[in-house]
Parts: sequence; C-alpha cells; structure tokens
Amino acid sequence: MSTALTPPADAVPPVRHPDAPAPGELLGSHYAHCFGCGGEQPHGLHLEARADEGVAVTAEFTVTADHQGAPGLAHGGVLATALDETLGSLGWLLRVIAVTGRLETDFVTPVPVGSVLHLEARVTAVHGRKIYSTATGRIGGPDGPVAVRADALFIEVKVDHFIDNGRTEEIQAVMADPDQVRRARAFEVNP
Repeated sequence: MSTALTPPADAVPPVRHPDAPAPGELLGSHYAHCFGCGGEQPHGLHLEARADEGVAVTAEFTVTADHQGAPGLAHGGVLATALDETLGSLGWLLRVIAVTGRLETDFVTPVPVGSVLHLEARVTAVHGRKIYSTATGRIGGPDGPVAVRADALFIEVKVDHFIDNGRTEEIQAVMADPDQVRRARAFEVNP
C-alpha cells in the first residue's frame, strides 16, 4: 500500500452517521446515468450496494459480455470501476459527499464473463476531509476466491464541486428534482 493511502497517526476511527441506512438496506443508484450503479446505463455495471454493519457496504454485479477486455474475461478497468463505485458508496454511511483522491488496485485472478462479483468495502480511518477505505471483490459470493482488492483515499467535498465542474444541464435537472433524497444521493459519490 502506498504511503498516501496510510492514515496518519492522528487519524480517527470512522463513525457511522446516526441517520445512515440500516444494515441490509439497499442503497440504490445515486444517479440514473452513473456507469457504476445507474439503471439508465445500458452497458453499465448496475451495481447494487447495501449498507452493512459499522461503516461498511456490500455490493454485487454480474460481469456481462459488455464488460470484457480479453475474450471471456472482465476488463481490469471495469473491475477497478466496481471497486471505486463500492468504495464511493461508503460516503452514504458517513453522510458526506466525497470524491476519489487515489485508488490503488490489485488484480489477483481473472474474472470470467458471467461471474457475479461480490464486493465488500469499509472505511478504515478519517483524518479531516480525508477518508481512508479498503475493498475486496470475490467471485461467486462472500466466501469465493479473491479476484480484486483496493485501498482508497476519498476527499470530502461540497456540492459546489459538482456544480462547478459538471455539465450544467444535468446538474440543473438533478437540482430541480423535487425528491430531496434522490437529489442528495446524486452527489454522494465520485463523478
């Protein structure tokens, strides 16, 4: 693990927000057009994340032919995206908006098309705006062989990060949504 991903000595343990979703609760898509979790992305991952105990989430996605790199195997970038999406969902348990600052990924074994990748992610420490986290992806289920793992550093940001850098028409559409929960969720993970 890189020193940039090692929490400093004065980092604190993560604290689950009292209003965080209950363990087992489906977190759902944060944005319909998100490649990682959006239902309106025909070739996306359609990743489904659930709150877990503590400051942790689980997620699953099925590797389809649209996700392959080498014939019959998941593309490494798609696997990194699945890890990033799962790690980004942790912000919902802290009730902060955060973006990926660094993602270090290890590819352990190939993931065949048709496989279900089971992902687990948890926050390990918090230091100011920095959120340190780790994730593992296993083939077939929570006890399956490890295929990928990652350590990450997320940085807490304000909604202005998206307003200042996103596409104006899409930001305006999200901000005009009368559903406050859906509007807030649109900005919960990295762009």
